[in-house]
Amino acid sequence: MTLSFSNFISSLSNPAMLLTVILTLGVIFVNGWTDAPNAIATTVTTRAMHTRSAIIMSAIFNFLGVLVMTRINSSVAETISNMVDFGGDAHASMIALSAALFSIVVYSVGASIFGIPTSESHSLIAGLTGAAIAIQGGTKGINWDEWVKVLYGLVLSLVLGFILGWLVCKLVILICHDMDRRKTNVFFSKAQIFGAAAMSFMHGAQDGQKFIGVLLLGMAFVNGQASAGNMIIPTWLMMLCSITMGVGTSVGGEKIIKSVGMDMVKLEKYQAFSSDVSGAISILLSTLYGIPISTTHAKTSAIMGVGAVKRLSAINLDVVKDMVITWIFTFPGCGIIAYLMAKLFLMLF
Repeated sequence: MTLSFSNFISSLSNPAMLLTVILTLGVIFVNGWTDAPNAIATTVTTRAMHTRSAIIMSAIFNFLGVLVMTRINSSVAETISNMVDFGGDAHASMIALSAALFSIVVYSVGASIFGIPTSESHSLIAGLTGAAIAIQGGTKGINWDEWVKVLYGLVLSLVLGFILGWLVCKLVILICHDMDRRKTNVFFSKAQIFGAAAMSFMHGAQDGQKFIGVLLLGMAFVNGQASAGNMIIPTWLMMLCSITMGVGTSVGGEKIIKSVGMDMVKLEKYQAFSSDVSGAISILLSTLYGIPISTTHAKTSAIMGVGAVKRLSAINLDVVKDMVITWIFTFPGCGIIAYLMAKLFLMLF
């Protein structure tokens, strides 16, 4: 089933659908804004690009990542839309979906107050799961065959990113061992731009598809369907999400970019290139297999892998700690909030 743009506009007369669209596009916008530093921070830090130029480039490639990759392979969007089953009542399902999205906002605000690191990807998965448990009265609403991919993603975002970072950096060192350092620095200054563009592209491809999956669910519920299993992702929906993410990235403040860039591990140009390329490859492999991962974790673990080439002590344990805290708090925390919100919304509406 292909969704038309006119049907989408008509569906906005449904208050729950309107709320779902506003919340989803809002999260996509914020995702493009706050995740931009992760894609281009190393490029800015090594002065391969000026901050504003890097932001504009990242916005363009975030846009292209959502649009192009979704056409080639939409398995991440399918994983998200098929991860849970809200039951046969389309109206109740629409309300529960709105509660799941609202819980992401509530959790993110609460987490920021208490200084707990967050991941929009993990919050989305936890929110959908908590709302499904609430509306189904148990775990029968969870599609474990799809949900297990989340567990794979937790491992891949850390282990694969680290291993690829180490391997790519080691390979670069071996290839450039006898080369003139000044010439290689000039080369890697240019190569870093490619690496940052690849990271931005894959960020858009991975995170954009997650929220496309949410909008597909909303459209399915409005049309009286229990799931989005037979829906084809239309071009206008890809455009809507990619433009929103691109705009979010383009308005990302320079202070945010510089702050994250300076907080990153101090890398040389070849190391920064290695971390970007390995992070992008890690996200690409996960996306092709429909595994939702945290793009932030993939990039930071790649940086740790690069740093470990010289010495294991270069591994930033504070970063590892933040990742673990995110996993420990986000899934139960956001899931419980979504469960309670869904119960409340179902009572009220």
